[in-house]
Amino acid sequence: MNLELLESFGQNYPEEFDGTLDSISLALTCAFNKRGTLLAVGCNDGRIVIWDFLTRGIAKIISAHVHPVCSLSEDKLFFGLYSVLSLLFNSWSRNGHKLLSASTDNNVCIWEVMTGDCEQKYRFPSPILKVQFNPRNDKVFLVCPMRHAVVLVNSEGGHQVVPLDDDSDLNIVASFDRRGEFVYTGNGRGKVSVLTVSELSLKASFKVTQGTTSATAVKSIEFARRGDCFLINTADRVIRVYDTKEVLACGKDGETEPIQKLQDLVNKTMWKKCCFSGDGEYICAGSARQHAIYIWEKSIGNLVKILHGTKGELLLDVVWHPVRPIVASISSGVVSVWAQNQVENWSAFAPDFKELDENVEYEERESEFDLSDKDKLVELGPKQEDDDFEVDACSIDPVAAFCSSDEEKEDTDTLEFLPIAPEVEDPEDGWAAPPPPTVLPQHKEWGDNNSPTLHKYRTYDIELKGAPSDEIHPLLSNKTKDKQQNGNKKNIGRPRMDDRKRVKM
Repeated sequence: MNLELLESFGQNYPEEFDGTLDSISLALTCAFNKRGTLLAVGCNDGRIVIWDFLTRGIAKIISAHVHPVCSLSEDKLFFGLYSVLSLLFNSWSRNGHKLLSASTDNNVCIWEVMTGDCEQKYRFPSPILKVQFNPRNDKVFLVCPMRHAVVLVNSEGGHQVVPLDDDSDLNIVASFDRRGEFVYTGNGRGKVSVLTVSELSLKASFKVTQGTTSATAVKSIEFARRGDCFLINTADRVIRVYDTKEVLACGKDGETEPIQKLQDLVNKTMWKKCCFSGDGEYICAGSARQHAIYIWEKSIGNLVKILHGTKGELLLDVVWHPVRPIVASISSGVVSVWAQNQVENWSAFAPDFKELDENVEYEERESEFDLSDKDKLVELGPKQEDDDFEVDACSIDPVAAFCSSDEEKEDTDTLEFLPIAPEVEDPEDGWAAPPPPTVLPQHKEWGDNNSPTLHKYRTYDIELKGAPSDEIHPLLSNKTKDKQQNGNKKNIGRPRMDDRKRVKM
C-alpha cells in the first residue's frame, strides 16, 4: 500500500486506544525499526519479542539475556531475575538487520535479527542505563554506564570514553544526533556538551537554566527523525526543544534559548519518557505517575491530546511510529497501541460517490441504461480526444517518508519483514510433509559441562577506570525498595496485644 494514501488531511496524532500486544512475559521497553514494520519488545525474562506490526503477530522470539542476575543489597539476595532493560529508539541498526540490547547483568549484546544469533557480547563493570546504535554506522554504538562517562564502542575493535565537562558530576546522559555526526551529553548540573564522533572534540556547549540563575539536571536527550530539533527532559518537569543549528552556531559556552517549553501546568507532571513524532511535528511525553500520554504540537506549543490508560498503572516506555500517527506504550507488562479513529470515506476511492445522510428518491432518466446514453452525451458536449502518453510501470519512485533529507534513494537492503512458516493443523493428502522439528539447544546450566552450547559469539570485557562495580541497577533497586516498603507497612498501625501489655508493665 502506498504511504501517500495513508496521509490524513486532519490531525496527525493518535486519538484513541487500538488494542494491546501481549508478549506473554512482562514487557519493559520497546522500539520500532526504521520503517515501523517491526516492533522489538524487551521482557523481564530476558527475551526479545519481535512483533510484525502490520499483522499484530509475533514474528520472532530471541532468547537474549539468559544469565541470572544476583543482586545483594540491604542483606537481601534476589536470585534468578532476568530482565532486558534498554531497547531504545535507535537500538535497531539503520538497515534493520541488527539489534542492540542491554540487561541488568551489565551485558550489551548485538543480535542478528534474521537468525536470532548473538554476534558480539560486551561485559561492563557497572550497570547500563542506555544503549544506542549510530544512526549512520552500525559498527559504532553508544553506552551510558551508571555513574560513569559515556563510552563509544566500535564493534570492529576498541572503545573510547567521551570526555567529561565536570569530573565531579558523573550523572551523564547522551545521544547521537540524527545523522550520527555528533554526540550530545548532559549532566546533573544542566550542562549540555556537543562533541564530534570522529575526534571527540568539543564543538559547542550551553547550560540549561531554571529561571535566571539556578540550573536543572538533564534526564534525557531525544532527537527528531526529521528536521533539526531535539528535546531535553529536565528535572524541573519542563521539556525544552532546541534547534541544532542554533546550538552549533553559538559555539562553546553559548547562551542558547529553547524554541519551546512544554510542561503540565496543572498537575506538575514528571516525565518518564519523551519522543518526537515520525515527521517531527508533534512531541509525545509519558507521565511518570500514571499511564497518561501527553501530545503537543511543536510549532505552536499547545497541548492537543491526552491519552489516558488504565488507572493505577505506571508507564514504563512510550515510542512513536516512524511514519504513521501511532503510539506504543508499556504499562503493567503489556504493550498498548494508540491510533487514529478510522472513518470510512468512500468518496476517497470514487470521486463521483456521494454520501447521503438519509434516503433520497432517485429519478431515472429515460435513456440512462441504453447502449448510447443520448442525454449524457448532450451534457458532456463534443467528444474530446485524449492525447496518448506513455506510462512508466517499471521504475519505482522513492517514498519521501522513508528517505532522509540528504538522501535521494531508499535503502534497498532494509529488513522490513521476517518470514513466518504457516502452521497447518489438518494437512491434506499429498501435502509436503514438514521437516522434522529441530531441537533447540538448551541454555547451559551452572556446573553442567555436558549441556549443548549456543551459537558461538565473541565476548569482550570492557575495562573502565573508576567505574563503580558495586552499584545496583535502578530497576533492581526499585524492586528492593518496594519489598522493603511492603515489609515496613506490616509494622505500622496499632501495636499488638503483647506489645501493649509490655508498655503497661
